[in-house]
Amino acid sequence: MTDKASSDRRRRGAILSFQGWQRLQSAEQLAAMQHNAGGTYTLEQLSQMTGLSPNTLTKVRRRQKPVDFMTLDTYFKAFDLALEPTDYVLPEGSLRAAQVIPQNNPLKGPLFLGSPFYVYRPPVEQFCTQEILSPGSLVRVKAPRQFGKTSLITVMLGHGQEQRFHTAVANLQLIDRECLTGPDPFLKWFCAVVTRALNLPNELETRWDSLFGSGYSCTDYFESYILLRCDRPLLLVIDGLDELFSHPALATDFFGLLRAWYEQGRYGANQEIWQRLRLVIAHSMEVWLPLSLHQSPFNVGLSIELPGFIPAQIQDLAARYGLSLTGIDADRLHGLLGGHPYLTQLSLFHLSRELDMDTLDETAIAYTSIYSSHLRRQLALLEAEPPLVEAMTQVVTRPEGARLAPREAFRLQGLGLVRFEAQRVIARCELYHRFFSTALEGT
Repeated sequence: MTDKASSDRRRRGAILSFQGWQRLQSAEQLAAMQHNAGGTYTLEQLSQMTGLSPNTLTKVRRRQKPVDFMTLDTYFKAFDLALEPTDYVLPEGSLRAAQVIPQNNPLKGPLFLGSPFYVYRPPVEQFCTQEILSPGSLVRVKAPRQFGKTSLITVMLGHGQEQRFHTAVANLQLIDRECLTGPDPFLKWFCAVVTRALNLPNELETRWDSLFGSGYSCTDYFESYILLRCDRPLLLVIDGLDELFSHPALATDFFGLLRAWYEQGRYGANQEIWQRLRLVIAHSMEVWLPLSLHQSPFNVGLSIELPGFIPAQIQDLAARYGLSLTGIDADRLHGLLGGHPYLTQLSLFHLSRELDMDTLDETAIAYTSIYSSHLRRQLALLEAEPPLVEAMTQVVTRPEGARLAPREAFRLQGLGLVRFEAQRVIARCELYHRFFSTALEGT
């Protein structure tokens, strides 16, 4: 960085970004739980901890006016945090070169822990990281594909590892078809995955007793072996739960098992052992299975539905791509994409390279569009279920929105294609409205 840029940076100061504010809030909350009997710190307490005046702390926390970098660094260090370039934004009109992160290809798949392109969506991360600290907790994460579920899970896993939790991930998208033929092979696969993640010897052959049934054997394997061998809490993530929805009998049994484990941690005979288990389950679609209220894990624990990005978050993210996106253009991109996380990242990457906002908008549904692959996949998912084609046709041909049966409405929402306004269903964003108006014309 040039001397002039460094001088400009010092003179103008900085404002906490969404990510920086979320990191700071999470660290404060954790410290309060450990050292302040769970009560929120007052400004006077924070002033004593940081050496900053209450007025300065208020200025930092309001995130409206810039403060000098030493103030931010001091505040962060008080909670054992290192101030990162993504924790702040520079005032409008100042140099943003310090925040530009080189990116040679569009981002695909989950973001790694600490990625500068991860966008915090307060209070989601704070709620999740707090909840997994509770004995026997259950967190349910629901969002359409490419909305950042797995990236959020990575944040939770990182937080769990900081707390010295044992961690394990069972991704059902990786399961073989043979393991979905019945409860016995499925639950044995599930136990084996967790066993391997914990670097424990596989003792399924000696501990599994088919005489008592697969559900009982799986529960006993966890209670008398896996959890008993865990001297610290076990954060167990079950990702891609949608894979079970097309196997109703298997799903019903497994979901009932998860609910039973959750209740064991609340008031079971071996409550202390089951409180070591902290469950996180993630899925995209609404669950349409004949589950009783007392059999479902989807009506207990903490429910999280990941929202799309808001314009301010889009501007914040744009800075990391080296873009000085105006408020008008951030609103425009938000209107086009509805804050869709993956499509927003894709757009900002190309805007930082060869595209301008007008060209991006004008060519959005062209065959050569940067969104073309995504849109074709969404169309293929619709065409695989004729009732959804009919439902989406109603949505895009009725300006006031459509009234749909709940099953079709929630299925379209699970695909990320629609949103709800009162009792009506409308396209989630302008991109989907334009594309499906054309693609479904005449159906």
